This record gives sequence, C-alpha cells and structure tokens, in this order.
Amino acid sequence: MPFIDAKLTIKLDEQKKEELKSSFGKLISVIGKPESYLMVGIQDGYDLWMGGRKLEKGAYVSVSLLGNAPSSQYDKMTGEICKLLSDEYGISGDSIYVTYHPVSDWGYNGGNF
Repeated sequence: MPFIDAKLTIKLDEQKKEELKSSFGKLISVIGKPESYLMVGIQDGYDLWMGGRKLEKGAYVSVSLLGNAPSSQYDKMTGEICKLLSDEYGISGDSIYVTYHPVSDWGYNGGNF
C-alpha cells in the first residue's frame, strides 16, 4: 500500500505527469512494493523554500508505505528519485528532499490491512 506524494516547483503538462506517475510505478519495486497498489499524487507549480530561498526548481517527495523497508532500500530509492527528477525534469539533487513514512495501519476499501 504505497503512496508517493510529489510536490514540484515546476509546471508539468498532463503527458509529463503521466510519465512521472509511470516512472514512480517502476521505482516502487526498489523498496519491494508492487505498482498494482501504488497511489501517486502530483502537485506541480508548488512553492518550496530551502535555506530561506525560494526554489525555482525543487521537489519534495514523500513515500508512505505499509510496513517498513531496510535503510539500504530507502537509500537506493532516494538515489533513483533524484536521478529521475534531475534527468527528466532538470531538478538538481541538492534541491530535492525525499522522506519515508512507514505505516502500521493502512485503510483501504472499507477495512484495514
């Protein structure tokens, strides 16, 4: 039950949003989760400040998942997310924060896992 919530300072057209969603779908396997239950949220044109300065190109990506994963998988996932956002969207790794939120109770379809 993963959820990736991406907040980007840049604006994306619908095709770029779809591409980003698909890329996250592939990357989620890095932490051992299937795309079949992945939910993705994308907020573009989002205001972000880092160190008191407004970022022209920046991103905050929050990854929530049922259960936990080893730190090594989180580290690899962070690298992959930063590479994706840098290569495809021109956002430098030093302007990207990635956080992980393991959850013990997750509700879906009227019940909890």
